[in-house]
Amino acid sequence: MTTVLLVEDDPAISEPLARAFGREGYAVRVHGTGKGALEEVAGADIIVLDLGLPDMDGLDVARQVRSRGLTTPILMLTARSEATDLVVGLDAGADDYVTKPFRLAELLARVRAQVRRASGEATEDELTAGQVRVDVAAHRAFVGSRELQLTTREFELLRVLVRGAGAVVRNEDILKEVWGEDPTGTQQTLQMHVTWLRRKLGDDVDAPAILLAEGAGYRLA
Repeated sequence: MTTVLLVEDDPAISEPLARAFGREGYAVRVHGTGKGALEEVAGADIIVLDLGLPDMDGLDVARQVRSRGLTTPILMLTARSEATDLVVGLDAGADDYVTKPFRLAELLARVRAQVRRASGEATEDELTAGQVRVDVAAHRAFVGSRELQLTTREFELLRVLVRGAGAVVRNEDILKEVWGEDPTGTQQTLQMHVTWLRRKLGDDVDAPAILLAEGAGYRLA
């Protein structure tokens, strides 16, 4: 199981984030100080790091992680939106950043992208199929110029289908990638999400974009 080390001293942020990571199937360790986090970095698969910590600057945490020779992905949470501050953060060893306030869906998407990249799995920044465009990094999806308002699961489902556009994506592969180890990921759940996604795509009943391959999976036409 992927382990997220969440370094954030504000419970109003850390508690809902920890719950969200748990729903995504991650094991979560939460620390409110940089020193406490540094004691556990060796066992983390990704570090979500707030720069404004009470005991030390988050940049120093990132530098110490890198000084130990660890390549663990570091995603910064920062209220510092100036370009120079972000460059300093990346120079300190961070792999990506999200500025506060942030959208939860975007943060989760960036975490998934970093985890896939660290595991050697191919990543993609943008996917297209016909009029459908999925901006993976920004966690946004469009049909033509119309932006879709999708839940996290719907977005991931669309991403998987667009990536395999024209081919049947097997049910078990969709469930594994979109729901992971979440026990709510069932065939019935998948079918419901496909129905909701079709509505948001504005599917034509006579010529639906998402086609069912009976007993096998789904295909984006």
